[in-house]
Amino acid sequence: MSDAILDNISHRRYNPLRGSWVLVSPHRNKRPWQGQQERASESLLPAYDPSCYLCPGNKRAQGDVNPQYESTFTFVNDYSAVKEQQADYQSSGRDGSLSSLLLQAEAVTGKCYVITFSPSHNVTLADLSVPEILPIINTWARLYTAHISSLSPLAKKAEPTTLPPASRQSSGHMEPNAQYRYMQIFENKGAAMGCSNPHPHGQVWTTTSLPEEPALELEQLKKYRREQGGANLLEDYARLEAEKTERLVFENAGFLALCPWWAIWPFEVMIIAKEHKRALVDFLEEEKMLLAEAISEVTRRYDNLFETHFPYSMGIHQAPLEGTDAEIEASHFHMHFYPPLLRSATVRKFLVG
Repeated sequence: MSDAILDNISHRRYNPLRGSWVLVSPHRNKRPWQGQQERASESLLPAYDPSCYLCPGNKRAQGDVNPQYESTFTFVNDYSAVKEQQADYQSSGRDGSLSSLLLQAEAVTGKCYVITFSPSHNVTLADLSVPEILPIINTWARLYTAHISSLSPLAKKAEPTTLPPASRQSSGHMEPNAQYRYMQIFENKGAAMGCSNPHPHGQVWTTTSLPEEPALELEQLKKYRREQGGANLLEDYARLEAEKTERLVFENAGFLALCPWWAIWPFEVMIIAKEHKRALVDFLEEEKMLLAEAISEVTRRYDNLFETHFPYSMGIHQAPLEGTDAEIEASHFHMHFYPPLLRSATVRKFLVG
């Protein structure tokens, strides 16, 4: 029976990256909508906002003054989600009680950065040219390199680098005071995704623990490699989708942008390296330019879809900063774009249940 019938019947699809299933009900797109509608983005922003704490030359909340930067600018987050130094916490351990079994906690430390993508207050990634996106990718790569474990197989490929100053009181570059397990690079774009400042920027969180989503993916990537004789799940998947073409959004020599077979969000997109690239440090300069092109194409097409500043949450998944050889070699660089819009610029999708 042809897979075309799936366009008209309820069914579930397997997500090999999570080892889970997602229910798909394509026929529900035909139902009328009388629910909540958001306001479309209509704001016209100035190129410079004197009240913006990310614009060049402006003072931030903690008193630091931004330099007159001309490209990207990186600083330690003034309100970090995780701290490098905090009170120690030790669990009481497993004593057989319900509390020790069901109410578990562990301390997490780390370091968080903010990266402004441009000195202009009124642009987004979709407005930047490919050469203007390249410095952002290089900044991601430098931060990743600065935190990678010296014991990682990737450390041999990483070029020496430095970190931005911790604060105005610091005259030098502050190295991390611990070896962190993972680096989460992400961008939340738009008020609909909880972005607190429209100035184009993203965040980087390094933590002593492995976040849940990358951890689930890493287990599945290792399992596939183990069961398929060393093959890489996402490399195989990219090749399959390139052959089928029906879910492709964009393709160049190094990357595929596609709507994954197991997508949860209506306009969900993944950017996947065609070849096995474990992390940013694996990319040659020309491959970084190809990645910049893929990011440009995805974000620009998002904005053109509903002629609005298209909101999304974007995250980079790659090899952990510290891990076993099996974890590093099973990792495959990819990016997730999760947009909340359903059928127009004003109708959002919500996850329930």
